[in-house]
Amino acid sequence: MDIILAQTIVNGLMVGMIYVLMAIGFTMVFGIMRIVNFAHGEFYMVGAFLFAILYGSNELPFAVSVMLAVGATALLGLVMELVVFRRFRGNELNGMIASVGVALIIQNSALLTWGSSPRTVPPVVSGVLSVGGIVFPWSRLVVIIGAIVAVVSLNLLIGYTRIGRAMRAVAQDSEIAQVQGIRVDVIFPAAFVLGVSLAAFAGVLMAPVLSVSPFIGLAPTLKAFVIVVIGGLGSVPGAVVGGLLIGLIESFAGTFVSASLSEILQFLVVIAVVLLRPQGLLGRKEREA
Repeated sequence: MDIILAQTIVNGLMVGMIYVLMAIGFTMVFGIMRIVNFAHGEFYMVGAFLFAILYGSNELPFAVSVMLAVGATALLGLVMELVVFRRFRGNELNGMIASVGVALIIQNSALLTWGSSPRTVPPVVSGVLSVGGIVFPWSRLVVIIGAIVAVVSLNLLIGYTRIGRAMRAVAQDSEIAQVQGIRVDVIFPAAFVLGVSLAAFAGVLMAPVLSVSPFIGLAPTLKAFVIVVIGGLGSVPGAVVGGLLIGLIESFAGTFVSASLSEILQFLVVIAVVLLRPQGLLGRKEREA
């Protein structure tokens, strides 16, 4: 029983940290640009596919494959921001509709380019870590460690760098930030590319654990949306709390009861949060006009 419990926690943390990466990027784009980006999961898919091609098919070194996959996906995100999303900054409804269109374009382009067959990626590390008789696969621990490193790095960037402070200022009030000399025309694409990079990195981490196909982006996008509703739209700490909560609920319910109950519990949590604390667990109330 202890082994099953420990394994369930590790699985929950692994999935939860991936959800955290997805949700942070999702909530950053909304918090700064006021766009609900339903194409977010497709950048996760592109990152996973590029890593599968570079590392799995062409056998490039792991670090090089990660940098190229995340960098190329970030470049795609920059192009999408400049061509499409910049016209919808602050326009939540039209921005959301445009993001659905971008998602369909990216997904079908991937389908035409790479086909519909799932691909597998060889594991980055093999073997297990044994602690007190409980066995943890290194392939899953690497996902957790990689995601923690990414979240800590992002926290340092947002909290202690000039561009991070500028992003926080724009998220609070873009007009006042502009008056203070902050170049919002630079901050908006920078925030979007950062969010896309987090999604691509999540795809890279998950590619060796799960199979890769053009259809893997939808589920993480929906999870990210659920998580930011729970944690609070625009709240990075809320995305962390919500992601870990959803990951553990999914793992425990799926292991001890059924996957169907997992989905029910997740949406019961969402409904409870919306009813009792509409701004989310760590979100702020919108000021009334």
